[in-house]
Amino acid sequence: MRYLSWIARILAFLLLLAFALKNSAPVTLRFYFGSQWEAPLTLMLLVFFCLGAAAGVAACLARIYRQRREILELRRDARARPGAAEDAT
Repeated sequence: MRYLSWIARILAFLLLLAFALKNSAPVTLRFYFGSQWEAPLTLMLLVFFCLGAAAGVAACLARIYRQRREILELRRDARARPGAAEDAT
């Protein structure tokens, strides 16, 4: 099973590398007020993929911290309650 995983990773890497080599032509991204950015297509895709992933992680952080706080409160309540260890078993 480990070999299949490595073969799949190598195959995915080779496919992405071939995609990057095929799409190395420069493209122009135009912003407001006449500013623009010219870079290879694969670099643009990579930058915007990373920005999207970072935005997704940032959107989840508030929920994760809220859940951690709630877990800590529940643990404190369980420790403070007399006989909590006996009820858990």
